[in-house]
Amino acid sequence: MGELFRSEEMTLAQLFLQSEAAYCCVSELGELGKVQFRDLNPDVNVFQRKFVNEVRRCEEMDRKLRFVEKEIRKANIPIMDTGENPEVPFPRDMIDLEANFEKIENELKEINTNQEALKRNFLELTELKFILRKTQQFFDEMADPDLLEESSSLLEPSEMGRGTPLRLGFVAGVINRERIPTFERMLWRVCRGNVFLRQAEIENPLEDPVTVRQGDCVLGSRSCKGSPEQAVLFPFRLRFKGHVQ
Repeated sequence: MGELFRSEEMTLAQLFLQSEAAYCCVSELGELGKVQFRDLNPDVNVFQRKFVNEVRRCEEMDRKLRFVEKEIRKANIPIMDTGENPEVPFPRDMIDLEANFEKIENELKEINTNQEALKRNFLELTELKFILRKTQQFFDEMADPDLLEESSSLLEPSEMGRGTPLRLGFVAGVINRERIPTFERMLWRVCRGNVFLRQAEIENPLEDPVTVRQGDCVLGSRSCKGSPEQAVLFPFRLRFKGHVQ
């Protein structure tokens, strides 16, 4: 039974190869898969060893191949597995492989950048579309004659003319749903309670192309799209069906 757990008999050998033939000979031995190399210079620094540049080039190409594979899987493109290992390329073919891998990587990065920019523009336009629709509904409700007849001002017209004129501002924007309570408390403190906040849910969740986060509430002239880091203003015009008093 002890023979089942023992490896095959191995022989320690020393090979002397010319520099010109070392690559081809080592590649053939690697294809056989029956040779294990020992490091005869363990104390030598990695940067002082021979063939370091070639190994780095191979590692860089391997990184590019992993990037291409990642993009392929992200796009749900099936990868055919032939079950066979490709033959080792010759040193003169390394330059062509490097150029092809570099070209493919740059093209994929450019495609990703353009796709991200398109998604970001689409997200901003979609947010602006929902903002225009929701704010128009808000102002249409305020301009409803039936509602105006049931409401009256607390101040007399003579009293309203005294002092500085009343200036009201309106800001609308899109924010993540879980951030609404915090945002509402902040507005209440900043405006000292002189704020009227209305909100409406967006039917279709909006997904950020970078962070893949969703914001699906509209807060209600300019529109302010709030984000954790910054705020972007969108100027637009509102059309009213009546006069707002």
